[in-house]
Amino acid sequence: MIELDNRTEKNYHLALVEQISDALSDREIELILTDNDEISQINREFRGIDKATDVLSFPSDPFPGAPLGSIVISVDKVESIAKELGHSENDELALLFIHGMLHLLGFDHEVDNGEMRDKEVEMIEKFNLPKSLIVRTLEE
Repeated sequence: MIELDNRTEKNYHLALVEQISDALSDREIELILTDNDEISQINREFRGIDKATDVLSFPSDPFPGAPLGSIVISVDKVESIAKELGHSENDELALLFIHGMLHLLGFDHEVDNGEMRDKEVEMIEKFNLPKSLIVRTLEE
């Protein structure tokens, strides 16, 4: 189940994001949609990186009934990346959501041996999405 906190004027069709969430976890997820300014602030505060990014994930402390965590996505990045790569904003939102969900589930592409990439590819194929952030980066 997704608890949506949309802090923007953008409206997305979230049925696919709900399906992805259900396929990966039975725990609640908070999805925060924001803009580049706010995600830059969050990135600076929590990661010490003073720039906008596309997606951030914040796992919850584990306790019975706890949500899995929060995913923060910049709708500005969704729009610009979708335009750049020629696919829909809904597809880009789904790709970023998959990426964020996998981080909440403990995957980390910066230190793993390709496990996150493999799981991302599996989810992309399952939901018939365009290439993901990790897959696009590896092909460059």
